[in-house]
Amino acid sequence: MNTRNRALRLHEYGQQDGLRVDEVAPPELAPTQVLVEVKAAGVNPLDQKLAAGWLRQGFPLTLPATLGLELAGVVTAVGSATSGRLAVGDRVMGLAGIGAYADLVAVSEAGLAVTPAALSDVQAAALPVAALTAWQLLRAAGEPRSGSTVLVHGASGGVGGFAVQLAKALGAKVLATTSTESVDYVRGLGADTVFDRRAQRFEDEARDVDLVLDLVGGDTVERSWAVLAPDGAIATVATMDIAKKTPAGKRGVWLSMKGDPELLARLAADVASGALRSAIAEVVPLSGLAQAILGAGARRAPGKVVVDMTLGQ
Repeated sequence: MNTRNRALRLHEYGQQDGLRVDEVAPPELAPTQVLVEVKAAGVNPLDQKLAAGWLRQGFPLTLPATLGLELAGVVTAVGSATSGRLAVGDRVMGLAGIGAYADLVAVSEAGLAVTPAALSDVQAAALPVAALTAWQLLRAAGEPRSGSTVLVHGASGGVGGFAVQLAKALGAKVLATTSTESVDYVRGLGADTVFDRRAQRFEDEARDVDLVLDLVGGDTVERSWAVLAPDGAIATVATMDIAKKTPAGKRGVWLSMKGDPELLARLAADVASGALRSAIAEVVPLSGLAQAILGAGARRAPGKVVVDMTLGQ
C-alpha cells in the first residue's frame, strides 16, 4: 500500500495558483467507510466552478479543500461497521462526495461499486458522475417513451455522450448539439440529427421535442423553450435556477445527481461489454491536474478528462 498522501487542494478562490498539490496526513476512517488507494479520478466541470468561487454560496468549502468528485482504486482498509460487501484488495469505483484528488481517500461504502475486471482504473474513474447523471437526467421529468424526441445539449461531453446512447437505447429519436470538431463523434454514438452549434441554430430546425437535456446552461435554455412539444420538458444540471426561468405552461426540472452503486455497476458492465461507449478526452498526471481543471472551458476533444494518480510516482 502507498503510505504517501498527496492531495490537490484549493487554497484560494479564483487564483491561478489557488490549486496546489500538498502532502497531507492520511484520512481517519469512520466505521461505515472504506479506505481507497486512488489510482485515477475523473475531472468534472464542477471542479472549475468550485475553484473559481462561482458556487461558494451554494457549496461553501472550508479552505484548503481537496477537490474531486469521483474515483477508482483499491480498497486498503474497511471500517468496523461496513456491511462486508467490500473487502481489502477489491478494485472499486464510485463517488467520493468531494475529496477524490488524493492518494488515499476515506469513502462511504454505500457510494462504491466493484470495478469490472475488463475496465482499467482510468476507464472506471470516467464513469460514475457521467453515467449516473445521464441516466437520472433522462428520467428527471418522467420516464421517456419509445418514439419520444430527445434533444441533448453538450452531447460530446461525458454526460452528453452517455445521454445520447441511453436515449437511443430507450427507442427515442435523438437530436444533439455539439462543437464542430465533435459532430462526427456524436453522430457515431447514435444521434439521428447533430447540430453544429457554431454553424447552426437548433431552434430553426428542431420541433415537437419531448425532452431537452441541458448540459450547457447560458442562453441555451431560453432558446429551447420554443422547440418543446406541448407536454415537453427541459431537464438540466447546468441551470440551477430553471424554476425561475420556466415560462407559464412549460416544465423545467433541475437534477441533483444521487449516488447509486447498483446502477453504476450495471452501467459499468455495459461499458465493459462494449454496449456503451465511454470516451477519454485526456489523461493527466497529478502535477497537471490543476491546469486541466482551470482550462476546462477550452477543451475540444470529446469525453472525460481523467487524472492518473500513478503517473510520475
